[in-house]
Amino acid sequence: MPAVLRLIFLWHQHQPFYKDLVTGEYRLPWVRLHALKDYYGMVKLLDEFPNVHQNFNLVPSLITQLQDYVAGTARDPFLEVAAISAKELTPKDRQFALQYLFQANPTNVIGRYPRYWELREKFREHGYNAEKAEKYFEPQQFTDLQVLSQIAWFDEFFLEDEDVAALVRKERNFSIDDQNFVIAREREFLAKVLPAYAEAAKKGSIEISATPFYHPILPLVCDTNAGPVSSPGLALPQNRFRHPEDAREQLVRALDLHEQVFGMRPQGVWPSEGSVSEEVLAIAHSLGVKWMATDEGVLGRSTGVFFQRDGNGRLPAHLAERLYDVHRFDNGKASMHMVFRDHTISDLIGFVYSGMDPKEAATHLLRNIRDAAQPVLSQGRDAVVSVILDGENAWEYYPKSGREFLRRFYDALQRESGLEAVTVSEAIARHRNPSVLPSLVPGSWINANFNVWIGAPEDNRAWDYLYHAREFYAQHAASASEAQRKLAFEELLIGEGSDWNWWYGPEHHSANDRDFDELYRKHLANVYQALGATAPDYLSQPITGGERRPDFTPQTAYIHPRVAGDKIRYFEWMGAAVYTADHRSSAMHGKQFLLDAVYAGIDGRFVYGRLDFAGELPQAEFDLAVNVESWAGGEAHARRALRLDARVQDGKIAEWKVEGNDESSVMSSDMSDESAKLALGRNFEFRLPLSWLLANPVTGADSSRAPVSQKTPAGVPATSRLKLRFSVCMNRLPVDALPVEGWIELDLLSEAELASAM
Repeated sequence: MPAVLRLIFLWHQHQPFYKDLVTGEYRLPWVRLHALKDYYGMVKLLDEFPNVHQNFNLVPSLITQLQDYVAGTARDPFLEVAAISAKELTPKDRQFALQYLFQANPTNVIGRYPRYWELREKFREHGYNAEKAEKYFEPQQFTDLQVLSQIAWFDEFFLEDEDVAALVRKERNFSIDDQNFVIAREREFLAKVLPAYAEAAKKGSIEISATPFYHPILPLVCDTNAGPVSSPGLALPQNRFRHPEDAREQLVRALDLHEQVFGMRPQGVWPSEGSVSEEVLAIAHSLGVKWMATDEGVLGRSTGVFFQRDGNGRLPAHLAERLYDVHRFDNGKASMHMVFRDHTISDLIGFVYSGMDPKEAATHLLRNIRDAAQPVLSQGRDAVVSVILDGENAWEYYPKSGREFLRRFYDALQRESGLEAVTVSEAIARHRNPSVLPSLVPGSWINANFNVWIGAPEDNRAWDYLYHAREFYAQHAASASEAQRKLAFEELLIGEGSDWNWWYGPEHHSANDRDFDELYRKHLANVYQALGATAPDYLSQPITGGERRPDFTPQTAYIHPRVAGDKIRYFEWMGAAVYTADHRSSAMHGKQFLLDAVYAGIDGRFVYGRLDFAGELPQAEFDLAVNVESWAGGEAHARRALRLDARVQDGKIAEWKVEGNDESSVMSSDMSDESAKLALGRNFEFRLPLSWLLANPVTGADSSRAPVSQKTPAGVPATSRLKLRFSVCMNRLPVDALPVEGWIELDLLSEAELASAM
């Protein structure tokens, strides 16, 4: 019998617990919005591909919040502000709407709807300052924002609804009836999500796994001293938190809820953030859990190997044999089947394929999976490749939620001979002779340690606050009523969730850092309040530390830098627009950061750009690309677009070219014209003539200082803005870009106008 490649896809569906149990109010709207946009379509899409079996991991804290919305009992201020008649919005409501209703991917969510983009541009013109901008928005503009900010999150399947499609075609000038329709439809759509998963599980096309109820890092809940085991020398909180009984409770509640909602008890668990330890496996074993999954790094640390790949992302044969297998942990006290995710392939879906043509990306993924497993298959052994990743956040970076990419991939997958897309339980049942794993080093899917959640001063302070709240509960629960004890303990379990510490420390950042910080401290304060006490004063003070790195500063003066690339001439770039990468940005972890900052600016004749790398230049060959577009007034499309491509070999530019949006070559490295110039050294720098981008080139007696805002012939709008985006590709795959979303923008003004605008 020929060897078989079994592919495990596990999509992790998760949201933190945003609800304040005391006030009943939701602090953030992401359960509702992602349930509208991602969860239904992800499973419903599989109806078209019956031979593609998959795994979905639904976190109980997500399930209960979704049930709250479906029941109509959720108090969501974000939904409420979208439902109020625009004429009844108070100034505070208007500011709230502007602050939060634009929190979406600007390109693929907002940009899909021209009116929504137009309103965001109006907000941008006022510096994204809600307090300043609200007085400039008319009631009709607010109504359009209220409607479109909801429709933009509708799943592709929901957009096929005839009435919804008609509303999309209307585009603008929505009414209060349209608002009411959208809000009512949201609840109907939300009610479809959980039944869709139950139906798919019942017919066997998916397996649903669980995560501990409030998504805690179980090894740390069992014992915070697990941190230094995988990261020696790690700084620990002042107080040792050790509550394995809480870890058990989080698992029991999760398994019970899944059985109640889906009619079957989960066989497997994706532990929060893939966090495992032998103590956790023993608890799961005692509760009847049959399998758990985590990252290849944990397997490597536990077996003393490092899964080093070659330049094409391939493992040597002896490492491929070790990773692409089903393992069985067995130490005499507990046993557990385990699968380990291929970190590289999983990250391609999360961070790379969104920047590629869907057909090309799907072909690359299938070939990548097949090539990765080939060393095992060629020896006549079955291979099990596990691809595990977030099932919601990545899709904002794909056009139309990545549905074309997924459809093309699933279609190719079910046609591929010798390849089975299976659930984890199916893989275990069909796999012969799983590898025995006698011991396990504690770790998560991130660097096989827990450093994201413990060790940094903010993280440790959060653990100390949790410790004190847990001790207060232990000392005072006996004298409280049953209702008080129940509420206080529930708040403690919520406080044990991993999501709070995800945003503390240096690793991650979002626009809602303050909200997460306040909500965490509110959950802990509720413990004291529920038990009839006053919360400690320190819970009223932020845990989160310094401000984020500023991400954008506009151009303030003309610049005239030499394009050399050999060293950073600070004063030559003074006045340039600057976009600085925030390497903590977004909820996603695992992105490769190569770029640190980009600078751009104009003078009367040229547009200049500079790219600073986050460290040394990559040693491997790579491609640099700069997209530059000129925009006029309120036009919906760029007037002129150029793409600068440069191939870098051995740290030097081997060749480059500039092409127009009509694919006509404007300039290349084999031409003698020096009007364009590129340089690469410590950083990458370039200049391009503005005349290549403007419909009406700059003219004047002194062309070196001619203003770029010359009048144009009647009926032809003047070019008023340039937009730039820098990106890096390796092996023809996009690996990093700045800005991550949108563009760095330059207003085309004369030097005097630029100075006065500041």
